[in-house]
Amino acid sequence: MKDDLLSLRGINAFYGESHVLHDVSLRVGEGEVVALLGRNGSGKTTTLHTIMGIVEPRSGTIEFAGERLSDSSVEGRARMGIQLVPEDRRIFAGLTVEENLALAALGCRSPLPAAAMYEVFTRLGERRKSYGRHLSGGEQQMLSIARALVQAPRLLMLDEPFEGLAPIIVQSLMEVVGQLVRKGQTIIIVEQNVKACLTLADRAYVLGNGLVVHEGLAKALMLDKEMQMRHLSV
Repeated sequence: MKDDLLSLRGINAFYGESHVLHDVSLRVGEGEVVALLGRNGSGKTTTLHTIMGIVEPRSGTIEFAGERLSDSSVEGRARMGIQLVPEDRRIFAGLTVEENLALAALGCRSPLPAAAMYEVFTRLGERRKSYGRHLSGGEQQMLSIARALVQAPRLLMLDEPFEGLAPIIVQSLMEVVGQLVRKGQTIIIVEQNVKACLTLADRAYVLGNGLVVHEGLAKALMLDKEMQMRHLSV
């Protein structure tokens, strides 16, 4: 078993008076890829936002690299090595690819060079002078991931990275994420494309109405059609 990089214990989180996460506990080992699955509204994105500090839990503990995160800001968690690639990408449409990466590197103690990102995302290297608004959806997603990676994160969280993309683009992005996995990048991935997500993951958690309803090996869940039908089918 890999040493825990991240652990959540008994997390309860709310949006206003709406109780969204109910005693959620999970762990992510160093160098591990963990899938977080569930139907829309099950609490997946809220879990990521709670880890990132965007949502403050009312109870429970979060530890990252042996430190409790209760008093850490979003910026502080980013400096500790946690990066979230949000569902809506949030690139700067009026800046070029190069400028987007340079801006992401500001404030990072040891950023990776843009050239390293172009090795991973060869398409971005070809479009380095293009403005964000002129990139395709797949290229924007690549840039969004590259903006996080340039900060050399210990934990990379991907929220619906394949949503709305053509199958051929999804396959290309899966190959890139696969490269990161082989290099030992620790990843949490939230994704409606269950097959793609479980192909990349070591382990999986399934959320249902804000509760962890299943935890196990990704390969086992891939074969468990009954579990998928019960908790993941639309």
